Amino acid sequence: MIWILLTLVYGLLKGGREISKKKAMDKNSVMEVLLIYTVIAFLIVVPRFPHALGMAPRFYGLILIKSFSIFLAWILGFHALKHLPVSLYGVLDLSRVLLGTFFGVIVFHEVLMWNQILGLALVAFGLLALKFKITGSKASEKQSTDANTDDSSAASAGRIPPKFVIMAFASCVFNSVSGLLDKVLMKDINSSQMQFWYMFFLVVFYLIYILVTKTKIRKETLKNGWIWLMSIMFVIGDAALFIANADSSSRVTVMTVVKQSACFVTILGGKFVFHEKGIAYRMFCASIVVCGILLSVLEL
Repeated sequence: MIWILLTLVYGLLKGGREISKKKAMDKNSVMEVLLIYTVIAFLIVVPRFPHALGMAPRFYGLILIKSFSIFLAWILGFHALKHLPVSLYGVLDLSRVLLGTFFGVIVFHEVLMWNQILGLALVAFGLLALKFKITGSKASEKQSTDANTDDSSAASAGRIPPKFVIMAFASCVFNSVSGLLDKVLMKDINSSQMQFWYMFFLVVFYLIYILVTKTKIRKETLKNGWIWLMSIMFVIGDAALFIANADSSSRVTVMTVVKQSACFVTILGGKFVFHEKGIAYRMFCASIVVCGILLSVLEL
């Protein structure tokens, strides 16, 4: 089915974006990357403006809610990614599977087949295995850590600050709300309307945030090639996802699990780009989750 392939394209590009985000934040602050990333992505979709007109007023409100969900998800997710190994962040992001499935069943009354129930059980098991590993590694850390040790140095030393794990999960919740709204909105509007207006509202939200907090944005940020790369991948990936959502045969529960193909990209990026440790165990946990994903789409 075409919508599954389009969702897979989104997932792979999403994994590439996570690697680009982390590389981009090596040179610039979270808000610098977020603002320039959002503005560049919006400028790329500006030519679609003529096709973005003609929506009923109520859809602007729903897109505004979607944009606010993404606004919060990105702030939380970018801060978490800056301080977490990209491979770990990618596996934590798999929790969207459970949230997306929950929304699909509750809101759209989608019926889970036996293979999807078993697949979700594997997804949950893989995430729990990762959680226990994180908890165990933290418990085994010496408690003689200096009080002056900051979060970034702690993360680089192998200690994972709990607040960034919580932020990563919170980001998944808001992203899942956005995914739910995608399915609701794409029944009545086209991909140009969705992409243009939600990017427009995102730019407005980030500009307001920067003005209120008086955050400084350096001009040099525009020279960060990683931001340009992630912006291009973002626009292409979202276009593929919106088209997939517009397909009447697409299902939120299935799309949610297919999106998680991103985890392997982030794990491989952690190994070959960032030379992270603990990759084997994270790959093991991700493999369990992906087995659940494959089982979930087995009988489509």
